Parts: sequence; structure tokens; C-alpha cells
Amino acid sequence: MLQKCTCNFSWFPGKNGTRVENFSCVIYNISFMNCTWDAGRKAPDDTQYFLSLQYAREERVVNCPYYIKDALGRYIACSFQHVTIINDPVYFLVKGDSNESEIQFYDESIKLYEIEKLTPPVNITVNCSEDESRCIMQWKRPQLSHEEGDIDHCFQYEIDIRNKKTDAPCGTRGAPEGEARSAHHHS
Repeated sequence: MLQKCTCNFSWFPGKNGTRVENFSCVIYNISFMNCTWDAGRKAPDDTQYFLSLQYAREERVVNCPYYIKDALGRYIACSFQHVTIINDPVYFLVKGDSNESEIQFYDESIKLYEIEKLTPPVNITVNCSEDESRCIMQWKRPQLSHEEGDIDHCFQYEIDIRNKKTDAPCGTRGAPEGEARSAHHHS
């Protein structure tokens, strides 16, 4: 005998509109990562959010070590130090806790190298001809947290050349692989 059953099932347990919104992370200075988010629109004022991440193929979970709070005392940002960038996606999970209602969790898998903000090129040198009508600029590419093989060809640079007296742009050039030659006048 078949019985009819009405079931209420949700992939995201908790009250709709309570999970974090506008979640984003950026890695800078090679190994520092900041993640920010907004509290859910329908999250009670006493909601507290907790961020953790898990590297692929590892069972270890890393909890946020440094939180930043909003005016209500809710965690809305997190800073990590010594982040290791790998090719596999990293799993991010933001759980919420409240005495007033259940809070939906937020999760996302992110490839860390896609959110890395690179440092500027280093060892920049400019050598100009005596009449300064021709200059050669050279530099080394930014330092990376991870390097696999020859990746110099992956970089493209943009150079903004300006007149020293008027600060007017003389032109912008795209330059591959750490060298640019210019016939613009730089006086």
C-alpha cells in the first residue's frame, strides 16, 4: 500500500536571507588573505558568523584567526596570514549562529591563484640616450607565492609614459616579459 507523504526539505537549512552576502576574498603580499562579507538581510542582530577553509585533499580545517566586527559586533571580515596558494580549489564555509533563528551557511570553492593581487614589478631601471629621445626600461616580474615552470610569458605589463614638465601622457604601451623600448621624448 502506498502512502502519500509531504516532506519539507531544504538544501540550505536555516531561515532564508540569513546567510552572508557579497562574500569575497583577496590575497596580497604573497601570503596574506582578507575575506569580507555582509550580514544576511534577514539575519537577526545577534547573528555571529564564523569562517573556515579547507584545502583540497586535506582533512585539516583552518578557522579564521583574526576577525573584524561591524557596529553590531558581528564578524564581517577575516584576515589570514601565511596562506599557501595551490592549484586545487579551496573550500570556504561561513556558518552563522543566533539565539533567535537558524542561520543558513554559505560555501564556495575558490582557486586561490585567481584571487591573488600581485605585487608590482621589482628592480625597475630606466636607461635613456643622451638626448633622452630613446629610453629602455627593464624590470623583474612580481614575486609569486607559487611557481611552476617558466611562467614569464604569462605576464603582460602596461607602461604609462608622461612628460616630466607637463605630466601629460605621452602614450601607453603594452609590454611583454619585462622590457619596453620607447621612442617618446621624456624631457
